[in-house]
Amino acid sequence: MFEGLELLGRGVGHFLTPISIFNVAWATLLGIVIGALPGLTATLGVALLVTLTYKMAPDQAILTLVCMYVGAIYGGSRSAILLNIPGTPASAATTLDGYPLALRGQAGYAMGIATTSSALGTMVGIVCLAIFAPLLAELALDFGSYEFFWLAVFGVVISGQLTATDTPLKGYIAGILGLLAAMVGMEGIHAHQRFTFGIHQLGGGIDIIPAMVGAFGFAEILTVMKNRSAVVIGSSIDRVVPRVADVLKYWRTIIRSGVIGTFVGIIPGVGEDIGAWASYAAARRASREREQFGKGSVEGLTAAETGNSAVVPGALIPALTLAIPGSAPAAVLLAALFIHGVRPGPMIMLENPGFVYEMVGMLLLATIAITVYGLSLTRVLVKVLRIPRERLMPVVFVLCVIGPYAITQRMFDVYVMLFFGIVGFILREMKYPMAPLVLGIILGDLLDTNLRRGLVVSDGDPSPFFTRPISLLLFSVTALTIILSIPAVKNGARRAFHHLLPGRSAG
Repeated sequence: MFEGLELLGRGVGHFLTPISIFNVAWATLLGIVIGALPGLTATLGVALLVTLTYKMAPDQAILTLVCMYVGAIYGGSRSAILLNIPGTPASAATTLDGYPLALRGQAGYAMGIATTSSALGTMVGIVCLAIFAPLLAELALDFGSYEFFWLAVFGVVISGQLTATDTPLKGYIAGILGLLAAMVGMEGIHAHQRFTFGIHQLGGGIDIIPAMVGAFGFAEILTVMKNRSAVVIGSSIDRVVPRVADVLKYWRTIIRSGVIGTFVGIIPGVGEDIGAWASYAAARRASREREQFGKGSVEGLTAAETGNSAVVPGALIPALTLAIPGSAPAAVLLAALFIHGVRPGPMIMLENPGFVYEMVGMLLLATIAITVYGLSLTRVLVKVLRIPRERLMPVVFVLCVIGPYAITQRMFDVYVMLFFGIVGFILREMKYPMAPLVLGIILGDLLDTNLRRGLVVSDGDPSPFFTRPISLLLFSVTALTIILSIPAVKNGARRAFHHLLPGRSAG
């Protein structure tokens, strides 16, 4: 224990130098900007920055990449709250309560809550990284193709249930549409092209960035054009820095969401968006204010931001100890570790145990940076609200075009963005949620590949999907979620529960 504390002290102290502080400052700020711009994700930011770190000292190069990662995941909340457009997929859940708070003239307060929640979520993940890395990484080894399949199904189901305004069925339909869109292109096992209809550009599939920017960004532009008389968000700010009492009020939600986000991060390939949705779902189930969720709930915003930020340290646990990335940005960061001479894997705790604690130091400095920037730049960012949305939308449209095009330099991705924008606008008009659609595209490859891989391993026998312990648990939770979303079953269960309460109190 004392050896671990000594290594932790060395890891943090190693980066308390002027050059390290300078690198933290610019890399985190750049990450926040990239995360806030619709279409520019943490993965893209880390990938672009890797090319600029070849000649840097290894520790400083990795420090800047970690700060970029943390800053971009946090930065997505800025546009999610101000414009109802998540800067990154990880911030999709933030729009549910962040934007309604902005509509009530509490944009600054919402961004302050998002800042403190992100910082606290990262801190919870850091504690798990420092203490439980070997134990939690071992748990991820139990996940095979069968478990990943049900995890993807559960992600779409829970997102569809939580975001649908009329009925969960509309959320499920939107999620299934996303899964169907993910089937387009070359499949991963036999390299066979599906549903391309002779369009060779579809051979590579539908990329998530154009689809997400279209469904959230361009659809929002069309909505504003249709509803020109919509209320303009007020730009006055009563308070930016949250009161300590406001934060402590939801301490259970913060701890719960931090632990959930860390656990989701440990599971390879899942990512920050699932961490946010899972944390949001758990908070809503446990909340006494669940009717406020989706209408400007501070607790819902806290859960979403705590959950997605806690995934960052969690995703680094399998990346460092197993050389298996927990998320897409962690995959790019893993490649950068090899480039700069660090060998992640099961032997890192023996060969270079100090590096794990150096990573803790990097995350701590990045957390301090997003807190300082988040609370000090909020009043600057909230000035965006003074611009009439009709005038702001052309700028947003330019960003919606630049974001998808900048990744592959293909006009086809711009057309994909426009297509999903029009489809998203039509679905919005019919009260279908957008988040399950995008999440279905994200998880479609995970679901499809692991379903067929599992069937290949079992020689066509589907029973392992239902008999393996973790698979059975995930299947049971998913099935129960769907069954309880049926109004008749839900109302019957509620009546039965209330009927039992008097008997319990009497006994």
